[in-house]
Amino acid sequence: MLNLFPQTLRNCETSGRRQFLLQIGALGGLGLSLDGLLRLKAAKAETKAGRAGDVNCILIWTRGGTSHHDSLDPKPEARADVRGEFGVIDTALPGVQFTEHMPNFAREAGRFTTMRNLNPQNGSHGTADAIMMSGRKFNPALATPTRGSVVAKELGHRNHLPPFVQVGTNVDKRFGGGLANYLGIAYNAFELPGDPNEKGYTVRDITPPGGISLDRIDRRRQALASIDTLQRNLEKQPDALNAIDDYYKNAFSMISSPATQRAFDLNAESDKTRDAYGRHTLGQSCLLARRMIEAGTRFVTVTSGGWDTHADNFNGLKKLLPPLDQAFPALVADLDQRGLLDSTLVVWMTDFGRTPIINSAAGRDHWSTASILTMAGAGTPAGQVMGKTDDTGERPVDKEYYPKDVAATIFTKLGVPLDKTHTTPDGRPVRICDGEPIPELMG
Repeated sequence: MLNLFPQTLRNCETSGRRQFLLQIGALGGLGLSLDGLLRLKAAKAETKAGRAGDVNCILIWTRGGTSHHDSLDPKPEARADVRGEFGVIDTALPGVQFTEHMPNFAREAGRFTTMRNLNPQNGSHGTADAIMMSGRKFNPALATPTRGSVVAKELGHRNHLPPFVQVGTNVDKRFGGGLANYLGIAYNAFELPGDPNEKGYTVRDITPPGGISLDRIDRRRQALASIDTLQRNLEKQPDALNAIDDYYKNAFSMISSPATQRAFDLNAESDKTRDAYGRHTLGQSCLLARRMIEAGTRFVTVTSGGWDTHADNFNGLKKLLPPLDQAFPALVADLDQRGLLDSTLVVWMTDFGRTPIINSAAGRDHWSTASILTMAGAGTPAGQVMGKTDDTGERPVDKEYYPKDVAATIFTKLGVPLDKTHTTPDGRPVRICDGEPIPELMG
């Protein structure tokens, strides 16, 4: 809990040491809560804001493994147990077809690049989140940081808002997926649980509880300042206390900032805009991501769960695909209309592909050598389809790319040098990325 009332704690090491908790909102279960975010700022980590044109990123993560066959890489000429139940439709690109349940992707295909030659090099939950969201091979002895955490460390804050935000909780963290790992918990995402599509949705970490006004919070801040002055005289530890002063100054700044409150307020959007994104969790999550980017966040991961379709794949996708089909093209179009697409990279990716052969439960299982990705904005050429898979969608033919290359592309677009190294807690230097930017995506 964040608690503005000071408490005095005693232990064997320190006598009279007090620990302040700011009782503003519950923090349990969040990846990086307000507490972790503010410790990041109090630590005064080196920032390199404003590099490479200040490009941002919105990553849409469909957890579970979205079937490439039944979305953007259909095989209409294959036999029935590969082709599946879905028909195909033409897209805005001559000769390119998507499945019938992706009509908005098909109509807007000229706005983004579709990648069909991605080899995810994995077929297991948990490790997929670690590999695909970091761009590094899975190493059980050293979990590597997710891209948003690297961006948070390298580029830092713009203002009171966190540099790395995760909307939703659909990331498998068992093997370090979606986490900062050796960079430290201060660089984890500021997680937003809950459903932005629900009426009365609020972000609990930055919303004062009922009955607590911002004026009242300010009075508590002044009281804490007086207590800090007294304790500084008593404890004679100016460096530690100065750090605490910075910590709580940042806490009050974020909580009381009108810009922070506005960034999370979806009610500020018109009904037309909200309808365009879709009145569902994924649509409103993407709209919230756009607002976070506008307000100063650098990297937003939007998560969607339920894509592990081992059984009843086709009925499941009839429910899962329409929200994605509405939200992704709407996000790209909205950013473009607002003049933000040149400075915002939008990526949709998933764990891995799914098996070419439909199983006995009318589902598709995990598939480790073929998957899809879409990318738009930040100089990404629009209206192209990269690569192809073989006749049954088993793996890419000719040139294929890997998670490390996707990571290198994203980092390069955002201005993070690929040769930069971080040092693990045990003193080991680790290079940020060992992939190469994908030429077709760089423009």
